[in-house]
Amino acid sequence: MTTSHRHRTTRRLAATAVSVLAAVSLAACGSGGSSGGGTSGTSAAGGTQDGKPVPGGRLKIAFWSDFQSCIDPNQVYWIESRSIDRNLADSLTDQDPKTGKIVPWLATSWTVSPDATSYTFKLRQDVTFSDGAKLDANAVKTAYDGLHDLGAKSTLGLTYLSGYKGTTVVDPSTVKIDFATPNAAFLQASSTTTTAILSPATYKETPEARCAGKVVGSGEFTLDSYSAGKSAKLTKRAGYAWPSSLIANKGAAYLDGIDVSYIAEDNVRVGSLTNGTIDIAWPRQPITSADQQVIKASGATIETRALPGIIGLLIPNVTAGRPLADLQVRKALYKALDLSSYAKTVYWDDYPVAKSSVTSTTPYAADESAKLAHDPAGAGKLLDAAGWALGSDGYRHKDGKKLTLSYLTNAAGPGDQLVQDQLKKVGIDYQIKVVTAAQLTPTGNSGDWDLSGGYLTRADPSVLGSSLDQAVSKQYTAKYSQDPATAAKISALFAKGLSTADPTQRAAAYKDLQDALIDNGVAYPLYDRLQTAGVSGKVHGFAWTSESFLRANDIWLSK
Repeated sequence: MTTSHRHRTTRRLAATAVSVLAAVSLAACGSGGSSGGGTSGTSAAGGTQDGKPVPGGRLKIAFWSDFQSCIDPNQVYWIESRSIDRNLADSLTDQDPKTGKIVPWLATSWTVSPDATSYTFKLRQDVTFSDGAKLDANAVKTAYDGLHDLGAKSTLGLTYLSGYKGTTVVDPSTVKIDFATPNAAFLQASSTTTTAILSPATYKETPEARCAGKVVGSGEFTLDSYSAGKSAKLTKRAGYAWPSSLIANKGAAYLDGIDVSYIAEDNVRVGSLTNGTIDIAWPRQPITSADQQVIKASGATIETRALPGIIGLLIPNVTAGRPLADLQVRKALYKALDLSSYAKTVYWDDYPVAKSSVTSTTPYAADESAKLAHDPAGAGKLLDAAGWALGSDGYRHKDGKKLTLSYLTNAAGPGDQLVQDQLKKVGIDYQIKVVTAAQLTPTGNSGDWDLSGGYLTRADPSVLGSSLDQAVSKQYTAKYSQDPATAAKISALFAKGLSTADPTQRAAAYKDLQDALIDNGVAYPLYDRLQTAGVSGKVHGFAWTSESFLRANDIWLSK
């Protein structure tokens, strides 16, 4: 999750190989929507279509990979699998992708204690799971206790249920969820696939069996089959009638089903879309501008939305004796990095520039652009003041040592090479340290590095804590990125953001946190994280969830 191999771009860096053919409109990045032309009339999340939906047909979607090889929504962190899960399993609440507002779903209403340690939910009484079991308070208690009991098997659940004491059945349609410490982010967590409510029978299965497909939800589709890394098949559930208010279609899905495949090669995936073999091409990396032109020429569209959560970051090691222990050197890095050039060169001209430690679609995201402005002359002055003098070799030296920073990764890419070039311009020797996937965590834990990469998807800024809050995170990125005084300050801000459910107070706390991360050189925003999808012209009603996953309730296919 804090590893860099999942976000390394495969784009060629050389200018002659960067094909920027036409400006791609990204105005909808902050609220969901289409960046492409075409004739499908694709809607933004929760919208309706011109024309009457046509029932029937199976949607064919191809993802890049099934890296985690798990389909259990309570366990999975892989975003492609979470897109599938969103259409199999419902949650207590839903989150509006345009506003970040939490709205009712399986729960009709809720109350939150002033200290954000207790949540009481009133449940719908007309919901059933696909195995016939009824949704009631006992089912919710079984689900939340079961999620908690997964422990480390649920990487995201550990954070979402931080401080979990237990769930109490108040009456058949009322549950009370208690935490030992304030957890103001839990209301947003209750809208996610990670906390999806599964049938009580599911929790009798082993975690391994659940990963392999032994899961039953209350969603608009059921899981017919799942073969890790190969395919998944979903079928429309007759009688489904309890979507959230964000859904236009209040009844059963228009589609008969969804067929999922995995195609690793971008060109093969794009070709499968343009020749009609698949209906949606869903890559891991943003679709290149050249491939976007090919897709649009076929009559398809490009759907684009930023994944919420931690932006593509560089995280420093500030251990005493290492170069980045000096705050002036850390501040110089911000001025040395040219984020606008990074976005244009690695991606395309209108690709959004990183503005904070969280992405543009994350609630309470602050604009830190002024603190991140490219100023190589200013970087040089800071390095001079820190005693790093520019030598005849073009690099800076101090006490006979070259200013060298090692970047830890297990898959170097052109983006890394661009950072290397940018830092060289101010005299920093940026060494890309490539290790195997198996070596990454042990090397990270050893502290033998100066910068490491990280990101994570969640539509709440508290997600930063999983990588940077020493009070709760065991990640090496948290351990090494702050000295004790800074760590105390950062942890206090994280705690403040979780201590109240009041939106105004949370916004202020997370603005202070985002300021502090930059002011203290704890996190280096590098690039925004866009999810793009190529969508066939016969697909109508495409919609994003708040976490930029697929929501298929409103999708229908032209005949």
